[in-house]
Amino acid sequence: MIVLDTHVIIWDALQPNRLSKPAKRAIAKANLNDGIIFCDISLWEIGMLIQKKQILVNTSYLEFIQLILASNRYLVKPISPEIAELATSFPATLSKDPADRLIAATAVSERAQLVTADARLRNAPELQTIW
Repeated sequence: MIVLDTHVIIWDALQPNRLSKPAKRAIAKANLNDGIIFCDISLWEIGMLIQKKQILVNTSYLEFIQLILASNRYLVKPISPEIAELATSFPATLSKDPADRLIAATAVSERAQLVTADARLRNAPELQTIW
């Protein structure tokens, strides 16, 4: 099982050419095995990006999310008390973005690799990443 950062979810859906080869391989492998964790905070992040017109889609937010969720073997993972606690315990150097901290905490909590292009997360010693 792997965890996808929000931008990776978006790129996989709209601009797969932006994904690295290792990221594409990890997604394909996870789809054939135990699936991909989709952190519920990514639902909100995608909605905000659509609202701010930073992502342009020709459908409603809800339809877009349903299409994304159907495109891979996604498992939407809610924020648990353990994930929330872990997210607050990371050093500030990991990220100041609450969504990034929750996604990272989910990966650690699930003992899963995080697929991300974010250099700050890739360099965090607390995380195992793919890019």
